[in-house]
Order: sequence, then C-alpha cells, then structure tokens
Amino acid sequence: MAAPPAPAVPSAPPASAARPVSRSMRALREEHGRLRDGIAAGNGDAVARQHRLGKRTARERLDLLLDEGSFVEVDMYRRHRAHGLRMERQRPYTDGVVAGSGTIHGRRVFVYAQDFTVFGGSLGEAHALKIQKVMDLAIATGSPFIGLNDSGGARIQEGVMSLNGYGGIFQRNVQASGVIPQISVVLGPCAGGAAYSTALADFTFMAGENAQLYLTGPDVVEVVTGQRVTHAQLGGAQVHGTRSGVATFVHDDEESCLAEVRYLVSMLPGNNQEPPPRYPARGATDDPRPRLAEIVPVEPNKPYDMRLVIAELVDDGDFLELHQGWAPNVICALARIDGEVVGLVGNQPMVLAGVLDVAASQKAARFVRFCDAFGIPLVTLVDVPGFLPGTDQEYAGVIRHGAKLLYAYCEATVPRVQVIVRKAYGGAYIVMDSRSIGTDLSLAWPTNEIAVMGAEGAVNVIYRKDLAAAADPAALRGELLGRYVEELVHPYYAAERGLVDDVIDPVETRSAVARGLAMLRDKRRPGARRKHGNVPL
Repeated sequence: MAAPPAPAVPSAPPASAARPVSRSMRALREEHGRLRDGIAAGNGDAVARQHRLGKRTARERLDLLLDEGSFVEVDMYRRHRAHGLRMERQRPYTDGVVAGSGTIHGRRVFVYAQDFTVFGGSLGEAHALKIQKVMDLAIATGSPFIGLNDSGGARIQEGVMSLNGYGGIFQRNVQASGVIPQISVVLGPCAGGAAYSTALADFTFMAGENAQLYLTGPDVVEVVTGQRVTHAQLGGAQVHGTRSGVATFVHDDEESCLAEVRYLVSMLPGNNQEPPPRYPARGATDDPRPRLAEIVPVEPNKPYDMRLVIAELVDDGDFLELHQGWAPNVICALARIDGEVVGLVGNQPMVLAGVLDVAASQKAARFVRFCDAFGIPLVTLVDVPGFLPGTDQEYAGVIRHGAKLLYAYCEATVPRVQVIVRKAYGGAYIVMDSRSIGTDLSLAWPTNEIAVMGAEGAVNVIYRKDLAAAADPAALRGELLGRYVEELVHPYYAAERGLVDDVIDPVETRSAVARGLAMLRDKRRPGARRKHGNVPL
C-alpha cells in the first residue's frame, strides 16, 4: 500500500565528530515542541483527503470520545523498522495509530485510533506493538479498552510481521475477555485480520457509509466466486446491523456514534472485580405504574411492544438496546432500575410473535454471558409461544443455538429475576430463565399461561380421538378448552407448586422487581471447580 508523505518535521542535527555542539535548554524545548506539533498536525494533504471522505482524523475522533484534555498519548515517536520495498524511505512518526489513555465521564479508559492518513492505517509491526501496549495497560489497570478502526488491513510490505502483530492483538482480546469491557468502533475500512479483533470485542459500533467490515473484499469475492458486490453490500453497517449480527450498534455519523460509546461506558464497570456505576436510588421500590395494566392485552395472541413495558420498568424510561436491527424477536438492553445497572432480556411479540429462533438465541445468550461476566443483574421478561418450527430452523441448528441460551442462564451467578408477562410455552419457557434452571425470583402477572403448549393445541393432541368421534366437535372442543385452562393454565397453577414466587399486579411490576434486586444484591454463588465448561458453540 502506498504511503502518504511523512509530516514535515525537523530532523535532529548531525553529531559533530570533533566536539559536541553546545545548545541551550530553550532551543531543545523549542525543537521538541515543533516536532510534537508537526506529528499532531499530520500531513495537510492527507488530512484534507480524510475530510473530503467525510471522515474525521484519529485525533479529532479521540477529542469527541474522551473528556476534554484527558488524553495521554504513548509511543508518539514510534516508527517502523522495516527494510526493503522502499519502506526505509518512509518512516512517519506514530506509524499510523494514535494510542494512549483518557477518561470518559471521569473514568479511566485505554484507547487506540487508527490513522488512515499514515500508510492508510495499515497494521505493521510497530503499529501492532502500540496497540498491544495499551491493551496490556488496560488489563493491568482494570480499565475498559476501546479501539477506533480505520485501516486498510495488514501492511503488505511487512509481510509475516503484520500477521504476527494481529495474532498478538487477538491473544490479548481473549485474555481480556470477561475481565475488562472491550469496545470496537468501525469508522472506515476494517478488513482481513482486523475483523477478528472486532468480532472478539464485547460491543461493536459501526458508523456511516465509510464503515466497512469483512474478511475478504469485493475484488477477491468476484475473482473467487464470480459474484459482483459493493463494499456496502458485502460489509456495510446495515448488513452487519441487520443480517450478520456483528454490529451491536449502527449510527449514521461519527459524532452520534462516539456519543453513544460514551453512554455505554457510563453503564459498565471498569472490570469484572468492581460493580457497575450506581446512581442514587429513585424510589422504585414503591413506584406503581398504572400504564402497565393497559399495555399488554389479556388475549395471548394479540401483539404489543415489549419496549413499552421496559420503559415503564426502568429509571426515566431510558434504556440502551443492543442489536436493535438483528433478531428483533428478542430484546436485549442495558438500563437502570432504582439507580442500579441491569441487563434486560425480553421476548418481542411485535416480531414473529416473540418466538425464539437461531438468531434470537445467539443474541440473548451472548448478552446473558456478558452481564454475568461483569456482575450485571438480569431481568427476563417472558412472553414466548415457543421455538420457531420448520426445517430451515432445524437444519440451521436451532437445538444447538437454543442450548447456548440455556447454557448461559444455567451458568449465570448474578442476581436473576424472571417476570412472566403473559404466555410461556414449552421448552422456550424453560430457556427463558425459569425457576428450574436457577432464576432467583420468578414473578408472574395474572395473565400468565405456563404450559407445554397453548390450550387449543393441547386439546387437539390429548383429545384427538374424542373430537374425531364427536357429533358436535366444536362444542366438545370448547368444553375441553375450558376444562384444560381451568385445571392447568390458570395463573396460580405454577405458584401453587413453587415455580412462581408471586403473582403480582402488573401495576406493581417496577416496585416488585426493584425490591427483588435489592434482596439479591449480596448474592454469592461460587462456581463449580473446573477448567471451563464446553459451551455448545
């Protein structure tokens, strides 16, 4: 990849062979200042090209992300050591990445921002070592780690050393997983090996038309498969936000994207040994919400928006939804209830009636595991008719993917509260954090229906022969439906058997959940002694 010209910065004077040249401290300081200013300013033509593409520079992005004046840069003077292919003629400072530490809302984070104006942001040995250094510091200090990606990929001129650099980054991604929050932000191209680091992060943001994320670009796809595809069609933000599920958040512009990164960080702990940031209590333990009695229809087959329920439960109706465009039949969100950060998982009756399928199971399972890793309590809102039937789902491995969600809940040791809003049928009821797999507190509305299947389907199966022989099948079916519901599907059937801890007035849901979380705040449950479990990946 051709490199833009290096910034015009003063070079060190040649050493005298006869005797050292005496220079004043003032001259040294001025020279040092000119060097730093020149590095920070970058190459004017390259910066202008970046702006014409509608992209900010690496330093401009860091100014948006971090608290004003908080950034402390490391390795500003780092340059590559490669020789051959004329690389020794171009040795710009920073080597195409700005790295260091700063604060977000006063809390420490470590960060790097790839600089597309230098070598197209491509990753070589020195570039990788800078990223690895701040990753090591983030792990050592227990601070969140954020990467701003804008790179053409591996630096071809450095060959295997570029690949080795990626490997060191991936290894640290895995070491940091579940220890510190990792956030990847794609603001330009992020191709080849770089895509793996993004996939290993806990959260991935993509912003604007310039964001591109893929393993192999359109040219390679065309050569290998004959298929012509644009950068956006192959790996644009909308593709990863709605189809692949790689992008957790999608934004139209860099400014709103980086503002939401700041908001997300405000809800996360610095590491797995400290609690999430807690706000003052909001009186949620005695906060009736009359609208909750109006949002959810009594009839089990009528849709409604579960987001409206969530808005009534959380402080100020404010929540951050993950993967909003992908697998929308399940909702995953971070919010606060009575000042405490919680993770919410809820079926969405507005989409596919809220069924669980392959994508929804994957989405919810990863979110549950994240919350458990970082001590964030879980609130699960259940209104699920079952798993999506059909050959497409079975062939795609819905059993295996559904087992991921089951495994995630069974393994979770954080406080867990289940609220059965309406129907909860079959295996999907079990998977949605039922009492049988370890939820700490199960609450149910009077509308709840916990059963192997819906009443009509159950009657058709149990009384198939009776209905076939009846003189008036419709009348008999109505009678049998009434009997089945009265005996097995009424709200108190599970409560009588201890599988539901309380049947609550919907209006009291926010208060009941807040009291439950307060009761469980000091929960301690040591894990089993083993190296690790074998998740059904």
